[in-house]
Formats: sequence, structure tokens, C-alpha cells
Amino acid sequence: MSERSVSHGDFVIERVYDAPIRRVFSAWQKPEKKRRWFACHDEWVVTHYELDFRIGGIERSRTGPAGGTVHAFDARYHDIVDDLRIVYSYEMRLDAALISVSLVTVQFEGQGARTAMSFTEQVVVLDGLASIADREHGTRIGLDALGEYLTREATEA
Repeated sequence: MSERSVSHGDFVIERVYDAPIRRVFSAWQKPEKKRRWFACHDEWVVTHYELDFRIGGIERSRTGPAGGTVHAFDARYHDIVDDLRIVYSYEMRLDAALISVSLVTVQFEGQGARTAMSFTEQVVVLDGLASIADREHGTRIGLDALGEYLTREATEA
């Protein structure tokens, strides 16, 4: 194991999606939608996913490369205002090792047929098992996947 350490940081990612605010918020809110865009890598296998999207509710995901390290995401929702904001905290594990704990605020602003979204994360990285840059990189991949999902969803409708 690495030497014991703690690193603190934060980052903000802003996106504008070509979808109305109701569709963007719904992609965060509905388990069948979020599961389609939430994994960092298309080739990863999702072995478990659940979402109870309400204040006090939880979200859990187990994913990773087939036969490889399990990437575990466990979240709790603290504040939800439909079409406006989501506040949740989560921890990440690689197999059994706790690598980080975060507080996230996602804010939505309707712009006609488009939606501006701001994702702010305050993160604590433990024992050098990850980095703040890693967390931001993975989040950017996920938010890009959200945009791709919204595009696919519009063409499937």
C-alpha cells in the first residue's frame, strides 16, 4: 500500500447540451437513462447498478474492465430541486481500497431548447491511490457520454 496521505482539491466542468432542461435532468434522475451514460468507458462491464433518486436516496455502481479491478461508486443524495440542482456525496473504491470521497453540486439552467449545466466537485483523495486530475478526467468522460446519450435519445424518439 502507498504511504498514508490526503490531497484536497476541486474542479468545475461546464457544458451546454442541445436538449431542454427537462430531458437533461431526467438523464440524471431515471435509473434506466443514467445507467446508459454513467460508465467511464464503453468497454467496461457494469456488474451492479441501482439509483434511488430522492433526498436521502442512494446510488451504487460496480463497473470495470472484464475480469479486472472493480470500480465502486457509492453516493447519497442530499438536495434535489427538479430542473435546478442536485447535491450528492460519494466515495470511490478500487476493489476494497477507498481512494476518494467527494461532494458534488450539479446546477442546470434552461436556455430555450438547450441546457447549461455546471458540475462542481470538491474531492479528497486518499493515500495516493488516485489524483484530483484522475477524478476530473473521469468526470469529463462521463459528461461527454451524457451529451452523446442525449443526442442518441433525441434521434431514437
